[in-house]
Amino acid sequence: MIPREILKKIRQIELRTNRLVSETLAGQYHSVFKGQGMNFDEVREYQPGDEVRAIDWNVTARMNHPFVKKFVEERELTLMLLVDVSGSGGFGPRAQSIGELAAEIASVLAFSAIRNNDKVGLILFSDEVEKFIPPRKGRRHVLRVIREVLFFEPQRKGTNLNGALEFLMRVTSHKAIAVVISDFIGSPAIEGKAGARSGLRPQMMLLESLAQASQTMLRHANRRHDVVAVQIADPYELELPELGRLVLQDAETGEIIEINTSERRKRESFAQRQARAQADLARLFRSSGIDAIQLRTDQPYGAELGRFFETREKRRLRG
Repeated sequence: MIPREILKKIRQIELRTNRLVSETLAGQYHSVFKGQGMNFDEVREYQPGDEVRAIDWNVTARMNHPFVKKFVEERELTLMLLVDVSGSGGFGPRAQSIGELAAEIASVLAFSAIRNNDKVGLILFSDEVEKFIPPRKGRRHVLRVIREVLFFEPQRKGTNLNGALEFLMRVTSHKAIAVVISDFIGSPAIEGKAGARSGLRPQMMLLESLAQASQTMLRHANRRHDVVAVQIADPYELELPELGRLVLQDAETGEIIEINTSERRKRESFAQRQARAQADLARLFRSSGIDAIQLRTDQPYGAELGRFFETREKRRLRG
């Protein structure tokens, strides 16, 4: 694409996401992602309704009437976007691929962050870290992040979430919001021949395999940072269409397999297996203490993001 077309594509995403951020998500983002603590601001005279615990007894004794300490939230945060750019990100026969939806989600979160004066950084990963943009503020910086997510051409096709999380831990010393955007498909530990008898290669079928391989590192990263998993799936990854014999190529390994989708038993078996895998993936995130959002390329994402923020806010208020 020529630069003019690239700018047009980025502008389209900015316009699509801006209303959602302005009307809904920016305020919710501020509520659910809190700062690192409270900083002392000033001392002022006590007013009815102030917390007794906030009284500054030294100043009160000197002035002979009560004064309270006022604190403000240490608001500034860092949002780190870890975006999977492996071969499977281009999957999707519809108008919007997994990679394009990933760019929109990154855009929504990034614009919500800069509206709250937070920094935004980016890690693009395949089976190695392909690109790192250090956290900064501002609209121009966010537009660069969106451009990279949309148009970056990775050198490799595999997926290594462990490596991306280890890199995050090295380059981000203070607590950050770490949002992992991926289809969570693929595991370099799985050998291709293991699934040949079933007719479909395991890493094409098992949505949970990548997260399982990285569960220990996910937990470790979540102890230092606030990790959020955003899983993006295409409907054809969850249910096979009835299209007769299909020749499929694994986008990450290049392996080619053939399957007859006219057989209802095979389609039902595939759908059941994928449904179990989705449920297992959700349980894996819960057991790791990680909040997760599951999105599909054929469904609007605004409502799902809104539900995520609402659920998280309710949990925060309950303490």
